Amino acid sequence: MKFFKVDLGIAILIAMILGIILGIIFGEDVTIIAPIGDVFIKLLSMLVIPLVFFSIIMGAQALGQSKNASKIGGMTFLYFGATSFVAVFVGILFTVLFKPGIGLNIQELAGGITDTSLTSRGEIAGFWDTIKGAIPSNPFKALSQGSILQIILFSMFFGIGIGKLPDEKQKVVSTFIEGVNDVLVWMIIKVMWLAPFGVMCLMASSVGTFGYDILFSIGKLFIVYILALIVVTFPLFGGMVQFFSKVPAIKFFKEMVTPQIFALSTASSLATLPLNYEAVDKMGVKKSVASFVLPLGATVNMAGNAVFNPLVTIFFAQMYGIELGMSQYIAIAITSVLGAVGTAGVPGPSLLAVAVFMVAGVPVEALPLIFGVDRIFDMLRTAVNITGDASCAVVMERFEEED
Repeated sequence: MKFFKVDLGIAILIAMILGIILGIIFGEDVTIIAPIGDVFIKLLSMLVIPLVFFSIIMGAQALGQSKNASKIGGMTFLYFGATSFVAVFVGILFTVLFKPGIGLNIQELAGGITDTSLTSRGEIAGFWDTIKGAIPSNPFKALSQGSILQIILFSMFFGIGIGKLPDEKQKVVSTFIEGVNDVLVWMIIKVMWLAPFGVMCLMASSVGTFGYDILFSIGKLFIVYILALIVVTFPLFGGMVQFFSKVPAIKFFKEMVTPQIFALSTASSLATLPLNYEAVDKMGVKKSVASFVLPLGATVNMAGNAVFNPLVTIFFAQMYGIELGMSQYIAIAITSVLGAVGTAGVPGPSLLAVAVFMVAGVPVEALPLIFGVDRIFDMLRTAVNITGDASCAVVMERFEEED
């Protein structure tokens, strides 16, 4: 995808750098241009929900016609679950090894910040509540409210149903679905022309608003987090691509540069979907596989979040001098993996961290310290999330070809 005559990834990277410079120079005054970035995100949000809906219908329909459908679907969920568990393990291991919270004064860092209302926001729905919550009582209401899990469930069911229709009827419905999907893709390509301007304004606003003072105070945590994400991105995802797909890992990461930069700047997995589609298409992934795996991954595959939540929980436990036992580590791992499923693929504070804190018995009073710079952490984990989605699509493409 091009921005005039310049590769879009390069244009976005330049825009990010300009945004950082503007944020440093003008500070909070630069927020005057923040609405431009917000408009860009709103335009993408306007199109992403219908794109997810129709893309998954197309993917489910195509897979439903294949005898390999159940295998691809099952392996996709297995891939997401397995990589998330590994990501959680890496987050726990790195925090235990490097101990970023040891020796820090919680009172000085938090500056007296407390927010007791956080505890009421950390409740986790039970198993059956989660299952029932994923089933839409009204699919149109789910679409209007952007209830991603409900949209996914209905569109998968609907797409499989289309695949079971007689050929004549199936052709009529599938032609309509494909036509609508093509229109949405055209609209998103036009909106993406605004990407460099939107990214510049978003970065300038983030840097100007939050600065780096707080980030410096938790610098060791930030460094450990980056190291953990690097391990998940390259050895884990890169290794899966290298050994279980026909795409060399070097080519995979080369094609992923533009989506990663965009995800880094917008902190939105859903907004990055169009670029992720383009990247996996260049790697030979069929539209049927990409249309199923990528929208699904953008909402239920959160490896970056799976690293973040245990890491931050153990970080605060170390600051408070709390000794965690094996039962707490297991609770942290399970909650981090299950809680990440269905996390909205849009920017926002990691409120799931509250739930992980609670199951581990760690006080939540200093969490606003993390929320204050969560945008920066969110940018990094989003880039990892979308890389995991693309790696799954590439791997599933090989298994689809084998049958």
